Amino acid sequence: MQKSPSASSLGPGGLDLAQAFFKPIQNCDPPSSTKRHTKISVIGVGNVGMAIAQTILTQDLADELALVDAKSDKLRGEMLDLQHAAAFLPRTKINASVDYSVTAGSDLCIVTAGARQNPGESRLNLLQRNVALFSSIIPPLAKYSPDSILLIVSNPVDVLTYVSWKLSGFPSNRVIGSGTNLDSSRFRFLIADHLDVNAQDVQAFIVGEHGDSSVALWSSISIGGVPVLSFLKNQQIAYEKQTLENIHKAVVESAYEVISLKGYTSWAIGYSVANLARSLLRDQRKIHPVSVLAKGFYGIDGGEVFLSLPAQLGRGGVLGVTNIHLTDEEVQRLRKSAETILEVQSQLG
Repeated sequence: MQKSPSASSLGPGGLDLAQAFFKPIQNCDPPSSTKRHTKISVIGVGNVGMAIAQTILTQDLADELALVDAKSDKLRGEMLDLQHAAAFLPRTKINASVDYSVTAGSDLCIVTAGARQNPGESRLNLLQRNVALFSSIIPPLAKYSPDSILLIVSNPVDVLTYVSWKLSGFPSNRVIGSGTNLDSSRFRFLIADHLDVNAQDVQAFIVGEHGDSSVALWSSISIGGVPVLSFLKNQQIAYEKQTLENIHKAVVESAYEVISLKGYTSWAIGYSVANLARSLLRDQRKIHPVSVLAKGFYGIDGGEVFLSLPAQLGRGGVLGVTNIHLTDEEVQRLRKSAETILEVQSQLG
């Protein structure tokens, strides 16, 4: 299911309009081989996948966008719907297919596909079904784009990022989970809203599991470069720890609230993943809390586990993990979060 033809040839004789409209100038060289052509593939065209695709298009992050899904009719419909907006968007070639060959040569493969939980189904059984699904997704992506970066969005994202790493055979720096990048955005929004400042001026991270055992790094929060807790201490301004815990709790519960109200989350994760794509493909070297191979960091040594840590991202994927100072309590919570994920992984067999 390729992109609709451009109709540059018309009529039974095959008049080539491109040749009629444009004639090459004399003594010209062919296009430079050093010119970079950026290709992104999105696997899964559900609400999350399409929000990501739409944001990638509007932010002009790719020269080519490939969509893959098992549902051919919906896939073609989504492709056509995006193509019909071509006059309002930066020029991007859009292809779609149920065949993974359409992803060949991708710089970034974003996986959003995943099984939905059935009524009464355990989380472990759901995870096992998703692992089986990933067994049919990741190997073809690795085959057709052996030099790409894998960005996993499907939940439970930390375990599925680990599974993708194992299935792909890629080095760990090129397998990344979206992790707590969105959680941290929600965290920054709530703090900014609480203090009536711009969220972009708030530096704050949620790390660990993308889930209930996530850890809020209160000790490193700053606003406009001012460390918040140190400022309160120096100004002898009292605060209750429970207030901080309530903000973190609101972060954890915010996704459930959105899902209960509209049935799913889409726009925030779309912007979050596009933000990660920009940092990776444009070699921005920005720091994001994303799910990475955490073994060896902050005393996490119980096994190979992926969880979110503040990582510098660039064209090579994960360039390094930021050495942020954590309090003893934060370190203990982070290790506990790692143990939670490892326990789930151990049940996979």
